[in-house]
Amino acid sequence: MTKPNASLSIQNYTPTRADTGAIEVPDILEVEQRFPNEQVGDVRQTVLDELAPFSTLEWKGKHIAITAGSRGINGMIETLQAIVSQLTIWGAKPFLVPAMGSHGGATVEGQVAVLESLGITEATMGAPIRASMDVVELGRIQGTTPVCCDRLAFESDGIVVCNRIKAHTAFSGDYESGLLKMMAIGLGKHVGTTGLHRLGFGAFAKVIPEAAAVILEKAPILFGVGLVENAYNQVARIEAMPPNSLFDRERELLSYAKTIMGRLLVSDIDILVVDELGKDVSGAGLDSNVTGRSASGLRRAGAPTIGRILVRDLSKKTAGNALGMGLADFLCKRAADKVILSSTYTNAITAGALLGAKMPIVAASDRDALSLAIQSSTGSSGAAKRIAHIRNTKTLDTIWLSSAFLPEILDREDIVVIGKPRAYEFDDSGSMTWPTKR
Repeated sequence: MTKPNASLSIQNYTPTRADTGAIEVPDILEVEQRFPNEQVGDVRQTVLDELAPFSTLEWKGKHIAITAGSRGINGMIETLQAIVSQLTIWGAKPFLVPAMGSHGGATVEGQVAVLESLGITEATMGAPIRASMDVVELGRIQGTTPVCCDRLAFESDGIVVCNRIKAHTAFSGDYESGLLKMMAIGLGKHVGTTGLHRLGFGAFAKVIPEAAAVILEKAPILFGVGLVENAYNQVARIEAMPPNSLFDRERELLSYAKTIMGRLLVSDIDILVVDELGKDVSGAGLDSNVTGRSASGLRRAGAPTIGRILVRDLSKKTAGNALGMGLADFLCKRAADKVILSSTYTNAITAGALLGAKMPIVAASDRDALSLAIQSSTGSSGAAKRIAHIRNTKTLDTIWLSSAFLPEILDREDIVVIGKPRAYEFDDSGSMTWPTKR
């Protein structure tokens, strides 16, 4: 029996193998997807400019909590550093709190480790990190659901909420991933986030703003700093906003974020090959806005129809949390060996997203996984298979497409062919050597 806190052991079974001799694998070619590329030139200076209107607040000697989440967000380190620096200059005593619900195994050590994996440490921030899973209950919504706040943040002299604003992977609404969710879920820690998730993602469009309103009323929220990323994972917008404008501005920034986010610009994909999944890539491991698959059943307009999804590996920064693997059909043994059940299951159960933690078919190698995906997929066959290959669901500017897509993408301005058709390449063990960077 697998121990609850152990990584997934597959020593007692043989991963599925495939007879690759009779399987025709189509050639693929490198293409560039082009998206709107508005970006902030100087993240630090932009943050400082945005903070300027708050210089008149009373800062001297005040202990100020700054939220730090569990996502890999370009520009976040510079943003947090700028906030810490400016508050220190104003005479405050800033500190960071991990605001990530149940991530990191819902432990203090785990959440600090998540921040460290993202480069957020006391040394890089120039401020202490104070972590606790203790919360203060601020009120109740939907009758009996508690709204909680990290005790250290609540007992501080003020809270600065900092997060990226983007489309969520499990629900749709005026407020999805952003500052309101950071307050309701992130600051709620394990107790608060568990209560909200019990209501189900179908209720989130309503309960996230309800919970955030309670926190704004009861907790010492000073202002929020929202970041929007473009499809190239560059910071496109940074805005600091006082509590009384958080609702209006976040709604507007979310609408903007959806117009510039990355996606797959082709339709009807037979097989999607993904080099890695991870919590640092997406809260769902695999972004449903890209794959069209969500543990909650959310279906985003514009996402392609995908027959089979193959995941080759877990990202290093996900630290064994394989939430999202259940949305794939095939998983390479390389990835299965890295799955840590305790982190994955805690995240899935807390979020009520059990499908995301289920184990797909495990294949012995990349070559076997691709062969099995081709064998099991319906529709076109042989060289006509429509295969898309991506590094992860966050890196979508350069992707690979099988030759079957050529009639669809020629003469388009948003997709540019930058390579010639070429066969997949594998070493003697069946590990892919092209088009991966490994």
